[in-house]
Amino acid sequence: MEKLRIGIVKLRPAAQVPRFAHGPDEDAGMDLTAVEEVTLRPGSWASVATGFRIAIPAGYEGQVRPRSGLARKFGVTLLNSPGTIDPGYRGEVRVLMINHGSGDYTVRQGDRIAQLVVAPYSPVEWVVEEELPATGRGPSGFGSTGA
Repeated sequence: MEKLRIGIVKLRPAAQVPRFAHGPDEDAGMDLTAVEEVTLRPGSWASVATGFRIAIPAGYEGQVRPRSGLARKFGVTLLNSPGTIDPGYRGEVRVLMINHGSGDYTVRQGDRIAQLVVAPYSPVEWVVEEELPATGRGPSGFGSTGA
């Protein structure tokens, strides 16, 4: 598999380049780490710095996703999930975390706080039609297949 080359600028010495815990053959997501300490009280959220900027190439997006271990152990996840890093964005990558747990949760510098998946997307050209092609489902809505 050919590797996609993505430019990264470290804004702080403590910033860590996103990396696969087990390698790209076993992991889809790369770990994102915090460069600051933030305490999240129950029900609160914060934008946590990663300390770097990246240049996602055209035709790709960065998907910032929660870490399942933080959600399972502490009730901590991401407020907007997945968050999207557009190819035109050149600001610092930040992670919008929320504490759904019952106690305070402190993010410390170097903690793994989210995952980054880089994926292709399709450009779209909308075509206004009078009718859409018929399907077996038809206009049945969300949850139409039952529990």
